[in-house]
Amino acid sequence: MSADGIADITLKPGCGDGYRIAVVSASWNADITDRLHAHAVSTLRELGVLVDDWRVVGCMELPVVVKAALQTHDAVVANGCVIRGDTAHFDYVCRSVTDGLTRAALDSGRPVGNGVLTVETLEQAVERSGVPGAVEDKGADAARAALHTLLVLDDIGTRG
Repeated sequence: MSADGIADITLKPGCGDGYRIAVVSASWNADITDRLHAHAVSTLRELGVLVDDWRVVGCMELPVVVKAALQTHDAVVANGCVIRGDTAHFDYVCRSVTDGLTRAALDSGRPVGNGVLTVETLEQAVERSGVPGAVEDKGADAARAALHTLLVLDDIGTRG
């Protein structure tokens, strides 16, 4: 354990050898989610992970597919994009998806990297989706978080 309390595990090429991680991404807001999906897949492959990937229609479909994938994979990365509109739909979708992904992870004892963007504007989504020059790449971040958590659980010896 490092001084900042984060497990002293470094992600580097080959650290994911022997692991199988699924990437499941919503197709809604495809300009954003296609990028999140591609970056998650390429990040995991660069780290040596065997990757399977699927697409679902929207974010509401993510939890059930993530739960199914956790039965056959060491971890899952879930990507999507919910942009606030003029109705309460945003709040319901964001809450349902977050609760569903958390439940799937806790019930299985396996990591779920949450790459679902919940943003106010399309511009915010673009900035977080890893376009060239963007500050953030949430697809890659969620992939690294899932693998890192998997490695920590293996280090503890308690992975489900």
